[in-house]
Amino acid sequence: MFRSFFFAGFEGSTGYNQHGEWFDQIVATGHDRRVHEDYRDIAAHGLHAARETVRWPLVDRAGRHDFSTLTPFIEAARRRRVDVVWDLFHYGFPRDVDLWSKAFPRRFADYCYAVARFIMSRSEGPYVFTPVNEPSFMAYAGGEKGLFAPHATGRGWELKVALARAAIAGIGAIRAACPTARFVNVDPLCRVVAPEDRPELAAEAEDFNDRLVFQSWDMLCGRLLPELGGSPEHLDIVGINYYWTNQWELDAAPDARGILPPLAEDDPRRAPLDALVRSVWKRYGREVMITETSHVGDRRGPWLHEVVRAAETLLEENAPLRGVCLYPILGMPEWHERDVWTPMGLWDPLCHEDPAAGRLICEPMLAALKTAERVEALHRQAVRASENTPAPRLDDWRTWTRRPSSDANPGARRDRAIRRL
Repeated sequence: MFRSFFFAGFEGSTGYNQHGEWFDQIVATGHDRRVHEDYRDIAAHGLHAARETVRWPLVDRAGRHDFSTLTPFIEAARRRRVDVVWDLFHYGFPRDVDLWSKAFPRRFADYCYAVARFIMSRSEGPYVFTPVNEPSFMAYAGGEKGLFAPHATGRGWELKVALARAAIAGIGAIRAACPTARFVNVDPLCRVVAPEDRPELAAEAEDFNDRLVFQSWDMLCGRLLPELGGSPEHLDIVGINYYWTNQWELDAAPDARGILPPLAEDDPRRAPLDALVRSVWKRYGREVMITETSHVGDRRGPWLHEVVRAAETLLEENAPLRGVCLYPILGMPEWHERDVWTPMGLWDPLCHEDPAAGRLICEPMLAALKTAERVEALHRQAVRASENTPAPRLDDWRTWTRRPSSDANPGARRDRAIRRL
């Protein structure tokens, strides 16, 4: 799919944190000022693709679209020959959008359509999009626990459904604008275990692992709430976000950021990463990506070694693992504590007060990345094999929306696609 198997993820969260303060991680890490240099640097280390965020609150101004904040990233990607997965809704949304309203999916679809047309007109592709980033975590943190906007409590399921409905509408709108678009639907892959002194919770843990954690993906593929209009083609590529914190004991108490204390890395109850990815592939029969993974501080190098081993195991099994995104690629400040920086990227800023002033590379993580030559070779073999297989089947509504680029009324084409959903 991309020019390299490993790629870089630039943290692009926006929104209002638990204190009601606006945050924008692209600005906070200096990536907005150093995008050309950042893309040059990742390419120099063999990372020829990136996850990048289109900041919805900055583009969508009361329904009018201003792409001035997006243009530099498109130009840098073209100049440095970096393929991009464009993330369209990374927690932040325009202040006049009500996520609980019936108007939300249509407003989001209009925005998605406009972004897809803009990107398609200024780049050669591939055209790959993530409509809604981590709907499960957003439903939990923003709809259940009130940790960030929309700061609701007790409405997690309701928000999860609203986000799925919007994602499906957005996918239809993007395909109306760009029939060759692919989608990476990103969500955390989490796993819980019963506390050793609470064996009666084993059934509840199994229900979480086999049902609850998959609800958003199940909605997108049409298994759950099929009236939303999901299908396997809406799900497309399954993007798995997995950190060292993604396995914990059931009923553990979260910290102030909503993070649950993870199982120790030597805990025998931990499932290995390759087994977790394999379970997603077997469940959906779709291509998969590890779209976020990282560790902090001195654990960055050993963690990446573990990820490399898991990827090699999966590719040797001919699993359709299409890439691993090192995310975040840059150290960043915490959402809720803006003066606290987390060293969890391939680069850290030389100066927190001026993060665009320069970068310091994490040598152990770089050394681990250089051990991945066999993974890249297996990936190239898989790409060559895929060139001789038919493209994924697309249902008839995608063909129905395909119209010549000279269509005199592209807005009407978008509207037909949305109504069809």
